[in-house]
Amino acid sequence: MPKIQLPDGSERVFDDAVTGLQIAESIGKSLLRDAVAIRVDGELLDLTRDIETDVSVEIVTRESDDGLELLRHDAAHVMAEAVKELWPETQITIGPAIENGFYYDFAREEPFTEDDLAVIEARMKEIVDRDESIKRQVWERDKSIAFFRDQGEEYKAKIIEDIPGDETLTLYQQGDFIDLCRGPHLPSTGKLGKAFTLTRVSGAYWRGDSANEMLQRIYGTAWAHEKQLRLYLHQLQEAEKRDHRRLGRIMDLFHFQEEAPGAVFWHPTGWALFQNLIAYMREQLVVGGYREVNTPEVVSRSLWEASGHWEAFGDNMFTTETVDGRQYAIKPMNCPGHIQVYKQGITSYRDLPRRIAEFGKCHRYEPSGALHGMMRVRAFTQDDAHIFCTAEQITDESIAVCTQLLHIYRAFGFEDVRIKFADRPEVRVGEDAIWDKAETALLKALEASELEYTHNPGEGAFYGPKLEFVLRDAIGRDWQCGTLQVDLNMPGRLGATYIGEDGEKHTPVMLHRAIFGSLERFIGILLEHHAGNLPLWLSPLQVRVLTITSDANDYAMDVVARLQSAGIAADADLRNEKISYKVREHSVSKVPVLMAVGQREIDERTVALRRLGSKKQQVVSLDDAVEALSGEIAARG
Repeated sequence: MPKIQLPDGSERVFDDAVTGLQIAESIGKSLLRDAVAIRVDGELLDLTRDIETDVSVEIVTRESDDGLELLRHDAAHVMAEAVKELWPETQITIGPAIENGFYYDFAREEPFTEDDLAVIEARMKEIVDRDESIKRQVWERDKSIAFFRDQGEEYKAKIIEDIPGDETLTLYQQGDFIDLCRGPHLPSTGKLGKAFTLTRVSGAYWRGDSANEMLQRIYGTAWAHEKQLRLYLHQLQEAEKRDHRRLGRIMDLFHFQEEAPGAVFWHPTGWALFQNLIAYMREQLVVGGYREVNTPEVVSRSLWEASGHWEAFGDNMFTTETVDGRQYAIKPMNCPGHIQVYKQGITSYRDLPRRIAEFGKCHRYEPSGALHGMMRVRAFTQDDAHIFCTAEQITDESIAVCTQLLHIYRAFGFEDVRIKFADRPEVRVGEDAIWDKAETALLKALEASELEYTHNPGEGAFYGPKLEFVLRDAIGRDWQCGTLQVDLNMPGRLGATYIGEDGEKHTPVMLHRAIFGSLERFIGILLEHHAGNLPLWLSPLQVRVLTITSDANDYAMDVVARLQSAGIAADADLRNEKISYKVREHSVSKVPVLMAVGQREIDERTVALRRLGSKKQQVVSLDDAVEALSGEIAARG
């Protein structure tokens, strides 16, 4: 008579062994309809597994994170079944759930086409309609290897050969299709529903190793309901229109080349945007009491060993060896350099906190396959800062960082900001007692700031726990940008001290904080969030003056000079082109304000002003236009 404890604390007793399906049905029909798995004493299991002992149980529904991942995993298996039915000679390899979807890797001589994807998707929906039972089976190792080899599935046989001998081998059968999998799975294919679609096909090396054979990877996306699928597909369409690489070309901001993978070639307008961000942040540094410094980009290996970076981060560092045999690394981060600045001279407790900031150029090795425009680069600029303080000052300093950080994000149009608390990772430096102290201090500061947060276990930096600030953009995507980390390890490793009130040396706490994170990546996020329509105050070119006829050229240049003298970034288009052509061209290139001038404007000292995204044109005096735009820029929008 198993006793089942539910999440709300209530209990249900059953006469015999019971399944998750039966438990869900005993609670209600709607829960039974939405149930996809069951969590038994914390372990995720199939709904059809028998429960014979007293346990705590949670029914996992299709809209939960775990449920959605399971749906996507099952979608991959249904896709594999469809491919095997359509092309029996194809070998199947692996097919996991991934963020927003799933994929499966296939070994097939003939390449899949876009037309094939439509055929596969149609067969998948037929399999859903069949509502085939999905049954878990435990097999012996030799039997399973022989089975897959007999089926011509060499890749599956290789996978089984690499599984540890003491691990239970489970296979799942749906219809005539049998696949190797740990599970859990849905009770039947009909539970999957039809809120899925196949998106693309690409190449992928077997086991991710370029020395192995190339396979074909089919990607798809799957959701709990059709409405969610439609919203996601709309988001993909919007993301394509907003792609920062496309906007970078249209707006003539930057480009990339194979000769410098993961590095940005900034064009004049793009570099002006980059400098606008730095100028704004410098104003904020003054407000926050920071002093700006600059530290070397190439530093001896010995410093990276002392800081702990060489051991924890060495594979991601660009290194070199000089003719005299000394090893150096291009800095992947600024913190060891800032400690060296801090250590110059004697610091008293009265001098704390000390806030040091740098726009430091950093380099980190990222695999070529991971590079993605400015969102994932190898060369980037961090708006890095470090606060040296006493343990008693952690709370106030952390609250100040959070307050300033959220204010800055709002200035750039980000109102929806999520905060995650990330604690100790597996690979780390420092004793557990120090980590306990650091995590407690950061949580205390977070709670004192009265900000909501979620837990991100094991994702802290190797030297300390951190807060991650995640921005949600205009089309609902999340971007992790800012961080705040409490570090009780590195200052001591590198010999940083201060003289306490007792006259003795003490080790300061070091708070690492970044707001943009990487300026390159933040610009990419900004471009996509605003679809290139940057706020006027931030735009590298704020006004373009367009002449209607060549007679207006001199007046146009007078208007430009007047705008520039007021601190407004402006230039003129004096080409002998139709005004409609000029307006269309500069609207596409995302110039925020266009001012058309002709004979009427010359006579009346006015401009015909048009804002980006508006079809309306307003004729105003030049003085009023300059005053209004100057005020808007000064107010940061």
